[in-house]
Order: sequence, then structure tokens, then C-alpha cells
Amino acid sequence: MSLLVVGSVAFDAVETPHGKIDRMLGGAATYFSVAASYFTHVNLVGIVGEDFTEKDASIFRGRRVDTVGLERAEGKTFFWAGRYSENMNERTTLATELNVFAEFKPRLPAAYQSPEHVFLANIDPTLQSSVLHQVKRRPKVVALDTMNYWIERTPKELRETLRHTDILMINDSETRQLSNEHNLLRAARHIFTLGPKALVIKRGEYGAMLVHQNRTFSVPAFPLEQVHDPTGAGDTFAGGFMGYLASVSRLGDAELRRAMVYGSVMGSFTVEKFGLDRLRELKRSEIHARARHFSKMTQFSL
Repeated sequence: MSLLVVGSVAFDAVETPHGKIDRMLGGAATYFSVAASYFTHVNLVGIVGEDFTEKDASIFRGRRVDTVGLERAEGKTFFWAGRYSENMNERTTLATELNVFAEFKPRLPAAYQSPEHVFLANIDPTLQSSVLHQVKRRPKVVALDTMNYWIERTPKELRETLRHTDILMINDSETRQLSNEHNLLRAARHIFTLGPKALVIKRGEYGAMLVHQNRTFSVPAFPLEQVHDPTGAGDTFAGGFMGYLASVSRLGDAELRRAMVYGSVMGSFTVEKFGLDRLRELKRSEIHARARHFSKMTQFSL
């Protein structure tokens, strides 16, 4: 089944207590695509500059990622730099250079215009809406990510896009900000009035929470002795989540719960090394083994 992702492909500079990398491949759509490709075929729409080389593009080769929709433009690729605190829970942005991404206007190739699953990564809600207008028929699932900047600056545009969204994937502070509710269950009820039928709340080191149809389901973060780099963990979670959903024939409570587990599994691999290094070498057998570990770790009887 087809899965379309629209978002950023970027270069990052990251400093954590475990080291410093001055330039590495990143971007929401990159992490998402690589993670989702372990489960299904992905059509990627984004933009890069002249500094994006064939070596950089090799992250997509040999995977089920179609890059016909990856536009190349004159100028430099989107660049972000950040530093993480000692406990990895706080991040300071040191630089944000939009470069060619500032002029990004997503254009779907003809082959991308009838996707069954769509993930709109964290970009301007107006651009997210423009993507949905280019889709010829209603997808089975439209999922969306956003952030506090868009919630504050473009509330009208965001709410319009949410009307056409099935699953919203944001963190706990963004959930409270969007809903004006501190309690996450009351926040979810409010968000459902805006359009989404399911809410996935990303909670960092505390895992993730799914709310839908008056049901809740939580997965913990996989316990690791060391976290080297949290960059891209949320986007990788989204890739595992949507990749799994796109690989199955139905969308029920059981499938959503398994998608949460696979999302958490993929995110846990990402943080083990810097950038995409762990995902580059990851094997499907490792993914399923860790998913089974999740099952044993959370199982109990009454």
C-alpha cells in the first residue's frame, strides 16, 4: 500500500553529552521515510539544495523509498543546529537556516496523487493543506504533525487542515497548547471536535499515548542504558507508526496498538547512535525482536 510523506530533508549539527557532529543528514521526512520503508513503500516529497550530494541521497537507495518527488533547487539545503542538555530532556536551538526550504511549495508527481496513506510532517499548515488539495481521492488515513510555532502563528490555517486529518501526532505540551486543556484526556476530547479521530501524544522518555474512540493505550520508551542523540526520534516514531498501518489491510484498535509499539521500537533504535547511523544498519529481525521484547515487558495478568 502506498504511503506519501511531505516534509523536510535537512542537514543537522548536533551536540550531546556523548559527542558532537557538525554536519549530518536529517529532516523530518528523511527520518520518517527510512523508518517507514522497513514496513512499506514510501513516496517522498521535499526539497534540497545544490549541496545535497549523491552520497547524501544514498540513504534512500536500496530501500523502498521513491524520491521522484524530492525537488532540487539552487541554493543550500535546510540546516539546523542544536545542543542537548546533560539529561537529554532539554534542547537549545543554535541555528535555523531555512535556505531553499523557505520557498518550498510541495508538488505531487502524478504517480503520488492517489496515496492510501498520507503523513504531513511538521511544516506550514497552508502547505499541508495544499498537499491534500492535490490528492485525487480521499486517502484511508491522513496523519499530521505540527508544533507550537504553527499553533501560535497560524491557528486558523491549522484548524482548517485538521478538519481533513484522521490522526494528529504531537507532543504533550503541544496537545495542551492546542486544546487549552491541561488534562490530556480532556485535551483529546477537544481535539476530536477539530477533526482528528485519533490522537497520538509523543512523551519523549515517557513513551507515547494513543487516544481514540474513548480508548487509551500507552507504550513506554524502550529502556536503554545510553541515549546518544534524540534528534529525529519523534519523526522515526511516526515512520514506524504509519509504515506499519500502511502495511496492514484494516485500521482497528489492535492495529493502532501495534503501530504504537512499532513506532516506539523504531524511535528507540534511532537514539542509540547519532543521526541516521543506527537506522542505516538496522535489520528487520532486530525490529521484530525488540517488538517482542516490548510485548513481554508490558504483559501482565490479573
